[in-house]
Formats: sequence, structure tokens, C-alpha cells
Amino acid sequence: MANTWWELQILCDRALEESVLWRLEDFSSRGTASESKGNSCLVKAYLPRFQAQLLDLAALSLWLRQDALCVGLPVPTLNWELIDEEDWATSWKQYWKPEKIGDRFLINPAWLPLPETTERLVIRLDPGVAFGTGNHATTQLCLESLEMRLSDVPSSFVGQSVKKEPLVIADIGCGSGILSIGALLLGAEKVYAVDTDPLAVQSTFSNRALNDIKPERLVSAEGSVDMILKLAGQPVDGIVCNILADVIIQLVPEMTAIAKPNTWAIFSGILLEQSKAVADALEQNGWIVATLWKRKEWCCLNVRRS
Repeated sequence: MANTWWELQILCDRALEESVLWRLEDFSSRGTASESKGNSCLVKAYLPRFQAQLLDLAALSLWLRQDALCVGLPVPTLNWELIDEEDWATSWKQYWKPEKIGDRFLINPAWLPLPETTERLVIRLDPGVAFGTGNHATTQLCLESLEMRLSDVPSSFVGQSVKKEPLVIADIGCGSGILSIGALLLGAEKVYAVDTDPLAVQSTFSNRALNDIKPERLVSAEGSVDMILKLAGQPVDGIVCNILADVIIQLVPEMTAIAKPNTWAIFSGILLEQSKAVADALEQNGWIVATLWKRKEWCCLNVRRS
């Protein structure tokens, strides 16, 4: 039964899609897909059978109900069934299509051909069991923030020539590696990517190879902020962290060790209602919130050292 998976099907109002995806992420689903059904949205999610019992699924149904009632929307319907490994590996992928993000990125599923012509930076991606396909608002906000941050990589003048300073970035909670790859395509010299989930680290390795990125430019390992310092040996120029608000608040004090006086950071995975608590924790630890970008009920904080 180790290769048996739960397939969850949630039919909800389209306005609830993002909160449903967030609930599923928090529920540790290993892959999600969604499609429009008129004014509704059908969200599918997958997780190993050993990871959830029927009582867990019933609890998820109650959470979804409460989320909908809190905002005055119809209660979603949740159905589930068991499927085998092969069905899980292919069923959700049929709904995932190439997607433009921001002004510069195109996320291209690894099993689909590359576009014949495009001026965008193409990220080939097979997330496997890791979070980060580019479909979620928080991932999009982070990629768009990276565009803004890396549109003018700092330079130093040497005679009449311009020399680009190598930019080193930490990706904390790297998931599929999508933000690390995006940063490198935008001109970062090196990214240290960590995640507490070993399957996410393996997914980052796989996507690094898919995008022909040299291992010495994208270094990934299991761990958290302390692992960044072990890998890099010194503070970094930028930090991207797309996880959950509570985890960000816990990690903020540790990030001083990997920050320079001019280090910038991008934090997401934050619901709008949680933004003040995260901003307060950042400011108490010597960070200044420069901008707050939002999409639906999610937000992204662009910050710098004070």
C-alpha cells in the first residue's frame, strides 16, 4: 500500500481557490492542480495514503467549510478516493500549462516542448512532490519581486568599464527550486537553496539539471538558515523566503547571521491578515519593510536591512 495515494477533489467558488490551495499546502499535499468549472473551480490534490487517515480528511473538510463561512461564500464540497502511483504521477499534470509570470518569466512544464520563439526567461519545471509550480500567488509575487530587485544588479566602475558585482542569494524553503532558478536567470551569480524536506532538495537538484544550471551555481541541501551559513561561509546579498508566516517569524532572528548591512529580502507565503505580525517581527530585528505587494488574500514583503 506504500504506492497508494489519496486524490482529493474540491469543488469551490472561484474566489476561494487561493485559500483552498493554501489549506492543501498546509495539509502537506504533494501536488495540486485546478481547473475552472463555470463560476466554480475544481481543485485536485494528492498525498500518500500513509500520510492521512479518514479522520484527517474529515478535519480538512471542516476547515474548508469554516474558511468559506467566514467570508460568506458557498461551502466547498470535498471528495476523495485512492489511486495508484502511476495515476498520481500523471493525472494532475494534464491541467498544468505554460504560464507567463511578470514581465520576464515563462514557466514551462518539463514534459511539454519549449516555445519556438520567446523573449521571456524560460524556467523548465517538474516540481515532483515539492511546492512551487508558479501557479500560486505567493510564488508569482516572489518572482515578480525578484524581477524588480535584479533589474539593476549593483555595479562598480573600473576605469571606463563596468564590472558586475557577483550577487549571492539564499533561498530558504526552496521547494521545487523555482525561485533559485529564476534568480540565476535574472543574473545572480550563485544561490544557496535549503529546505527541511529532503524531497524538496531532490526536486531542486532535478530542476537544476532540467535548466542546464551548473551545480556550483545552485547549491542545495537539507536544512534551514543555519545551513545557509555553513554552505556560504559568509553573509549573502539577498534572501528569498516563500514559506508560512509563523515559520518566517520564528526564523527572522536567525537571519541576522546571514545578512550584510545592505542585504535585501523577499518574504511571502503570508496571508494579508498575517502581514502586520510578520512586519513587526522584521522591524524588531533590524529590517525595514519597503513595499507590500498583494494578490488576492496573499502578500509579499520586500524588505532591507536598516
